[in-house]
Amino acid sequence: MTAEGQSQEGKDRHPSLDERFDPGYLVVAYDPSWPRAAKDEIARVKDALGGVALSVEHVGSTSVPGLAAKPIIDLQVTVASLGDGESFTGPLEALGYSYINDPASPEYLFFARPLARPRSHHLFVCEAGGHEERRHLAVRDFLRAHPDDARAYEELKREVSSRTPRDRLAYIAGKDEFVQDLQRRALAWRQSR
Repeated sequence: MTAEGQSQEGKDRHPSLDERFDPGYLVVAYDPSWPRAAKDEIARVKDALGGVALSVEHVGSTSVPGLAAKPIIDLQVTVASLGDGESFTGPLEALGYSYINDPASPEYLFFARPLARPRSHHLFVCEAGGHEERRHLAVRDFLRAHPDDARAYEELKREVSSRTPRDRLAYIAGKDEFVQDLQRRALAWRQSR
């Protein structure tokens, strides 16, 4: 679904998804200010969305204490239905977020702030109970609970980043196999709990 509640099928992929070079694609040491920055942004998003947001969570690498990451705060907003895009698109745009259409990812809507790179925030709107909602939370919680896996992930991120500096597409591709395996293990771990 698009932010307006229409099918993404046949819609154009946002051109920023194909931008190769990004000054924000630099892995840096964990910054202890990230949780506070996320908490402040969560409060802004909750205030703007009101009851539309069933939950707003800090996800991604910046949500894992001690884990080196790109300095981009990732948030996940859970809503009852992606089909009600008007209830969250306008308020998110008022906060400076831009909707980034990605027909390849129909289970969540992606917003970025600012639109121009480097970005400071990524925001994923997911449907309650859906795979994407569970995946983001499972990976975060798994890495928090498994420091050896978090270290292995950090080592890979640093290696790929140093080999392909600021090349976001190469960075994503270089991590893909590891991330797919991490997601499978995290979802299985979460389901077994």
